Amino acid sequence: MNAPSAVHVGLTSEKGRELFSYLPSYYETSRVMQADMQSKGNEMDLLYQALGETLDQFFVRTATWGLDFWEQELGIETDRLKPMEQRRAVVESKLRGAGKFSGRLVANVAEAYAGGKVDITFQPEAWSFTVSFVDTMGIPPNIDDLKRAIDELKPAHMAVEYEYRYLIWDDLDNKQITWDELDTASLTWNELEVWA
Repeated sequence: MNAPSAVHVGLTSEKGRELFSYLPSYYETSRVMQADMQSKGNEMDLLYQALGETLDQFFVRTATWGLDFWEQELGIETDRLKPMEQRRAVVESKLRGAGKFSGRLVANVAEAYAGGKVDITFQPEAWSFTVSFVDTMGIPPNIDDLKRAIDELKPAHMAVEYEYRYLIWDDLDNKQITWDELDTASLTWNELEVWA
């Protein structure tokens, strides 16, 4: 591809510049050809953008307007008031949740919601299991969706408990920091959790 000359640098369309680069050099000063390539390039730019956006809908993690179709296909109620990431997590969890009930299956589903590692511990004598969030601090924002998904997966006779991770003072003691240092650091609670 030829480098754009100073004459057709005014073309704002990316595809228009590409098209213009294929023309013979005697068109470089032609305003008519520049306008023609700009017009055709604009249409091609829109086409490539639409193709890219359509391709994004085939993958849950990049879907936007296509999430409605994913939810409909999987029998999930569409709630457009939820953030896009939470809707994606519900769809991804539903896709991961197919198969024989196991700790790995529950972990796969829970990790789709939590965005981090999850440990599953079974207590067979009590007919229960515990979902422990290892990488997520506090309660995940879409915990209700996660609970519904796990209720659909688990056998009806099994109970489930959720164990959350919080920042505790002992975590700060391990950093060997004093209250005065914390006071002068002027950290928000979220910054403190990341720092610890």
